[in-house]
Amino acid sequence: MDINLVLEKFALSLIDEEKASIIIPCNKDLKGYWFGGGNMIETADGNLYVSGRFRNFGDSRTGLDLGDRGLELAIFESKDKGKTFNKIHSILKTDLPGNVLSIEGTSLNINDSGEIELYISSEKSIYSYPQHLKDYLKPGTGVWTIDVIKAKTFKELTADKIEEILVSTDSQFIHVKDPFYYKSRGGDEYLMFCTHPFNWSSSNTGYMKRKGRELAFEEPVFYFFPKGHIWDVAMTRGTYVFDMPKIGKLKDKDISLFFYDGGECVRNLSEHEKSVKRSRGYSCEELGGLAYIENYNLHSVKRISIDKPIFVSPYGTACSRYVTTLQTKDGIYAIWQQSQESCSQPLVMNFIDNKKIEELLN
Repeated sequence: MDINLVLEKFALSLIDEEKASIIIPCNKDLKGYWFGGGNMIETADGNLYVSGRFRNFGDSRTGLDLGDRGLELAIFESKDKGKTFNKIHSILKTDLPGNVLSIEGTSLNINDSGEIELYISSEKSIYSYPQHLKDYLKPGTGVWTIDVIKAKTFKELTADKIEEILVSTDSQFIHVKDPFYYKSRGGDEYLMFCTHPFNWSSSNTGYMKRKGRELAFEEPVFYFFPKGHIWDVAMTRGTYVFDMPKIGKLKDKDISLFFYDGGECVRNLSEHEKSVKRSRGYSCEELGGLAYIENYNLHSVKRISIDKPIFVSPYGTACSRYVTTLQTKDGIYAIWQQSQESCSQPLVMNFIDNKKIEELLN
């Protein structure tokens, strides 16, 4: 059995770019606008909740304080198994402490004590670069950090309860953002995140492991999944880890899919007019990659998408990123940001039921 082919077929059926439908549109159907960078959870009553942030057009090279990029964090609820979503909660960047210039990735989790945890990454102007690099911080920008808000209900997830949990002073990983929560079938719990160096030349993936029921995190591991050598040489930003169902060809295996965003360059590059046309992926327009993990060992990630990306939007810039998934008793949901013809990036969703899962793995 070629495990790569089994996993690739499964992943392409789940992250189906053609079948995906828009569930949360952007504020405007224009380039530079999107909603996503969050995840989906299910509560005991069977309702679905999606977190994410509305991003409006803005250019970080000219200073985020000049516009309203990364304006709002929002939570949406579905009481009909994903047919419709309604906004139930919102936090604006002006609500957050630290003079926040922009809200980035978010993640919802329900911990062992029954609390809702909302992880938030944001850019704060109260932080700067180390003294020897301070001149490299662009005017009007700040440093990305990760916070958490905990509460019993979604409405109680208010900015006055926010706690800072990760700030880096290491120039190699000084920006930390895009958190996502992963609890493995083996019992370990992680908060994973993206890192950038002070010069924003790449994206990498780190994690913090949780200390059991203490609900505290160990020291961060800033780098464990090396960047690729071809299409993802500039960026390898993990977005989710999903433990595969143990049925059919995988019934005796502990396999987890590792979804990530990648790109060949930080800025869009011109191609030779006679070269094969391909999507390179670049900052804010990343493409989707796939790897897998055996036996829940994060330090043994094996790349599937070696030569080229696996998830590519058929529209716009081809951007397809921030994949997260949710397994329920009925099947598996997948959500991600997908470029449209307008080059906006709304949140899209696809669902495969248990019958389809069995067909793919048997």
